[in-house]
Amino acid sequence: MALNLVSPAEIKATPFLGSAKSTYFPKLPAGFALKRKDCRAVYGRRVCCSAQPPPPAWPGRAVPELGRKTWDGPKPISIVGSTGSIGTQTLDIVAENPDKFRIVALAAGSNVTLLADQVKTFKPQLVAVRNESLVDELKEALADIEQKPEIIPGEQGVIEVARHPDAVTVVTGIVGCAGLKPTVAAIEAGKDIALANKETLIAGGPFVLPLAQKHNIKILPADSEHSAIFQCIQGLSEGALRRIILTASGGAFRDWPVDKLKEVKVADALKHPNWNMGKKITVDSATLFNKGLEVIEAHYLFGADYDDVEIVIHPQSIIHSMVETQDSSVLAQLGWPDMRLPILYTMSWPDRIYCSEVTWPRLDLCKLGSLTFKAPDNVKYPSMDLAYAAGRAGGTMTGVLSAANEKAVEMFIDEKIGYLDIFKVVERTCEKHREELVVSPSLEEIIHYDLWARKYAASVLESPSLRPVPA
Repeated sequence: MALNLVSPAEIKATPFLGSAKSTYFPKLPAGFALKRKDCRAVYGRRVCCSAQPPPPAWPGRAVPELGRKTWDGPKPISIVGSTGSIGTQTLDIVAENPDKFRIVALAAGSNVTLLADQVKTFKPQLVAVRNESLVDELKEALADIEQKPEIIPGEQGVIEVARHPDAVTVVTGIVGCAGLKPTVAAIEAGKDIALANKETLIAGGPFVLPLAQKHNIKILPADSEHSAIFQCIQGLSEGALRRIILTASGGAFRDWPVDKLKEVKVADALKHPNWNMGKKITVDSATLFNKGLEVIEAHYLFGADYDDVEIVIHPQSIIHSMVETQDSSVLAQLGWPDMRLPILYTMSWPDRIYCSEVTWPRLDLCKLGSLTFKAPDNVKYPSMDLAYAAGRAGGTMTGVLSAANEKAVEMFIDEKIGYLDIFKVVERTCEKHREELVVSPSLEEIIHYDLWARKYAASVLESPSLRPVPA
């Protein structure tokens, strides 16, 4: 059989968004693995890369291994990022279920006051504070407790928390590429990962997934959309998954006409119709970059082709995502928007833990009334095409997309660029990165290009087509 493959020259001649089209990279026959060796100079040396995709965390099905250890007593948990949103909600779960979970190690960034309170409540054996200058303050805050934990400062302390010998599962709630090294350390130490750090897969997928397979550990998704998919594929037979359907709220501008977007101010983008969240994630919901990044995560987690991952606007945010099976059945996971449920499932899987109705309200569909859906507008949300293009490019491109978006959103919030310029900054950064794309990167290369993308995205501001927004 003759295959018409795209040459490197043709790739460079094609606009970056051209790779968003499914016809650009033709589908191959089932069972046929295409390997493309691509040698280029990185840091002044030659790097050979293979286009063989990394193994998915869950190849379209989730079946517990026979003989896998279960826990009669409290399961030992480490938390990286204990004072953030994911960390505090995880600790709420532990506090409600002391017979099911216990904390052995905690790591935080700089919120020493909250960290000290957490130590007093949960009595971990090991504590890390990333900001080394705050160690003395933490020690002073813990001076009056009898059972003092070991304290290790800096990045090394965070790594030691992640690979604590007693921990079985590590909750990775730390934000950004700072979460990559601790996650890698935990995997190498044989710990299962309750994944809340998006860079682990979006930037690190080509490196992290083979490592997880090598050490036979499980990566369990803690965000609501991927947890919904994970819950829906429980018990599916091999090859049963046909399509993934990611639901999106649509963000602040889901009901705005496209031609009005040029008038968007920062305050407009921060008005989420459903939730009160941090500024960055609220803007990502408005641009739909959050969903584009979730498409990439879904590809890495479940092995679905990008052609088989779709986005649907669902304003009520009750269906957290769906899967379609080969026989066209569609399975959905429903629930009130509450991050504690997906976090809990990463900690308890494959078991289900009873939850009190007082703190975990049960879903009342009759009270809810109706659920609605509509297709997203690619003109209103060009982030979708950018994300699919980056995903199909693979390698370091997905991390560059994420980092460039993060920097662009920061510049928008600071009123240095306009709302529509967010998309321009990300596209230009990805277009530039095609010159140095590394398909099978090392951890160091992933971190290097994350930093490069932020720096390059900031430099795009100097372009005459990107003018600061008047204060």
